[in-house]
This record gives sequence, structure tokens and C-alpha cells, in this order.
Amino acid sequence: MAEALVSKYVQTQLRALNGALLNGQFVSVRKLLLELPPSDVAHILESSPSRTRDELWELIDSDFHGDILEELSDDVRNGIITKMLPANVVDALEEMDTDDLAETLSSLPDQVLQDILDSMDAQDRVRAEQALSYGEETAGFIMNTDTITLRPDVTIDVVLRYIRLKGELPENTDTFYVVNRTDNLVGIVPVTRLLTADTDEKVSDVMDAESEAIPVNMPDDEVASLFERYNWLSAPVVDEKHRLVGRITIDDVVDIIREDAEHSMMSMAGLDDDEDTFAPVMQSTKRRSVWLAVNLVTALMAAMVSDLFEATLSQLAVLAILNTIVPSMGGVAGNQTLTLVIRGMALGHVNASNSRWLISKEMSIGFLNGAIWAILIASVIALWKQDYMLGIIIAFAMLINMIAAALAGATLPMIMKRLKIDPALAGSVILTTITDVVGIFAFLGTATLFLV
Repeated sequence: MAEALVSKYVQTQLRALNGALLNGQFVSVRKLLLELPPSDVAHILESSPSRTRDELWELIDSDFHGDILEELSDDVRNGIITKMLPANVVDALEEMDTDDLAETLSSLPDQVLQDILDSMDAQDRVRAEQALSYGEETAGFIMNTDTITLRPDVTIDVVLRYIRLKGELPENTDTFYVVNRTDNLVGIVPVTRLLTADTDEKVSDVMDAESEAIPVNMPDDEVASLFERYNWLSAPVVDEKHRLVGRITIDDVVDIIREDAEHSMMSMAGLDDDEDTFAPVMQSTKRRSVWLAVNLVTALMAAMVSDLFEATLSQLAVLAILNTIVPSMGGVAGNQTLTLVIRGMALGHVNASNSRWLISKEMSIGFLNGAIWAILIASVIALWKQDYMLGIIIAFAMLINMIAAALAGATLPMIMKRLKIDPALAGSVILTTITDVVGIFAFLGTATLFLV
């Protein structure tokens, strides 16, 4: 319901902006854009064709460029930045948080990134290079270095006076971090406890010394799992010497979860999760051609297996009619297992200690489903074609393929993870190839043995 209202609101604003642009009412467009929050402006830009997007960007006040850029998807943001002067990009990036800065810079083409770094002053360049120093999809890459630290030996009164003097807290601050003189994390103090504690008490008296900290190189999907498991709103990030280097907040984790969901959904179709909906035709064609080429190769492999039994197919035309049933059933069953295992791995439920049990379970399900549907299809074929042997053959092939599909669906994600290949990206294509080849070979091979 809420999404529908937001979508309707954005559509209304987009129609108003397009109408004003067509009529040359640029002052009205600029005024309307100023009234919208950065997230809505970003949504409108992503919902606009490239030419309209460029026109809107030129009318947006440059003071808000940074806030809007951090809300955009990589493809749209890169398209805008590559058309800007490096000096203007530097101005837009100046007020960005460290995590947003890292994400923005890391997605840019190398030459564009170098031009921007060359346009920065020494201080900004050090900040940018530090943001880029951590590997993508790690805690260090998504953390924010804007934190407030306390010493354990100061009083609550001193802390409160310091906060009043500072004037404002970093965004989403729910906890203060306690460090020693070498910046090692020694504890945390929730804001609520700080506000209710006796002002004469020391920080060490009210802090939690046994606090969880996230290693700077922890994968971001593991970070998201920890936040989900412990219901954190924020968490400190430490380096290998347990020195505080930043913090991760719940809004960063929400972004990770959303991006992972988009990645899984788009990868199964062979698409980039950040692909611009309104990207130029040739750019989109080039990107999609890669997976279409892969799919063509796998389809040819299945066709080559069928070609091995050309003589059988020429003698029994009915086999050509039924030839798609077994691979299709195996593909559906295998994708069910594949999706379940990928989800389990993403949530941290599947690991070396339980993988054998899971494979055994999925193969048992494959056998039972195979047996049930084999009996059903055998009965249908026997009544339809008045050929009981043909029914038995297709039933046998279906049983074999359903078991093979379950085995492939359960093991492929584990094997691909060890090879550092994203199972969501390539798992479905490989699985389809396996179920097609095994299904066709089992059906036509058995038919050749018993019917020809």
C-alpha cells in the first residue's frame, strides 16, 4: 500500500516535470525540484529517459548534487558523473559520508576516477583513497568513519558538556564508543544510558565492556546477518589490532539487503543488478548478449545430445512429441532446490557441517517427487498413446532426471562458492544444461534400448 502511494506520488511529480519541460517552464521545474527531498529527486531521475534526465540534472541546484548522487543506482549515477566536470564532481562529493563516497567512487570507470582524484586537494584525496582502500562488499567498505568516541576515565558531566559544545551528533547515533589512548575499543555506552546516568559517574562505570565489534574485512552479507540476528541499530568496526575505525548503521544494512535481493533476482535473468532501465539501446543490447550467448551454447549442447538419437527419433515420431517433458520437470525441480540452497547459504544456514545431510534430504525429495510424477506420467502416456512400454520408459527417465536435478541443485551452489563464482549468477544456467542433457539422454537412450 505504501509503495503504491509513493509510486503514484512520483508519477504525478514526473508528469508535472515533463509537462513543464515540454513547455519550457524551466523556472517552475527548478522550483519543484527544490521542494522535493533528494530521495524523490533520485527516483524521478531513475524513472526518466536519458535526455530528460540530463535536462533535469542541469536544473537541480548544485548544493544538492551530493545528496542526490548518493541515492542513485550505480549505472544512473555513473552516467551523470561522466558528463560533469571533475571539479564539480569534487564539490558534490565533499559532504558525502565515507561509505557513500566509497560506493560512488568505486563504481566509476578508471579514467573518470583518476580525473576526479587529480582534481581533489590533498585532504580530500587522502579521504577518498582511504574510503577506497577496503575491499568491496566488506564491512570497511560500507562503514562510516563519523563517530563520537569517549575515554573511560572521564565523567558523564564532561561528556554531556562536550556533546552540547559539539552541537550535533552524527546521523543515526544510538551508541557512543569508548576507546583507550591507542584507539582500541574497550566498550560502548548507549545514548539512553548516558542521558540517565549520574553526572558524577565515570564512563567506565556505565559502559558495556563485553561489546561485539565487526572486523573491518568481514563480508557485508555476514554483517547483515549479525544485524538481523541481534537486532542491532549500529555496531563498531575494528581493524586487526582492535582499533576503532568506524561504525555501521542499520540504514547501511538495509541497503545491503536490498542490493542482495536485487542482485539475486536480476542475476537469474543474466542482468546487472544496477542496470539502468532507460539505458541506451546499444549499451543494453551489449550487456544482455553475453548471457544470450551462454544460453545458446547450452541449448546447442542439449541439441547435440538429441542428435545422438536421430535414428531413434526418425523411427518413432512420438518421442519428439514427448521429448520436452522430462527436461522440463527436471528443470523446475532442480531450480526449487537451487533457490533453497542459495537462500540457505545467504542466511548462513548451510555450511560444511550440514551440507551432506542437506544433499541427502534433497535427493530423497527428488526420488519421492520423481516416483510420484513418474507413476502419473506413465499412466497418462499409457492411456493416451496406448503404449505401456513408452509410459514405463518416460517414467524411468523422469525418475533419473529428478534425482539428478536435486543433486545438481544442492551441490552446484556449494561448488561455485568454493570457486568464488556467484551461484545466483550462473547456477541456473548450469543447472538447466544438466537437467536438459540428463533428461534427454535418459529418455531417448532408454527408448533406443527398448523400443528400437
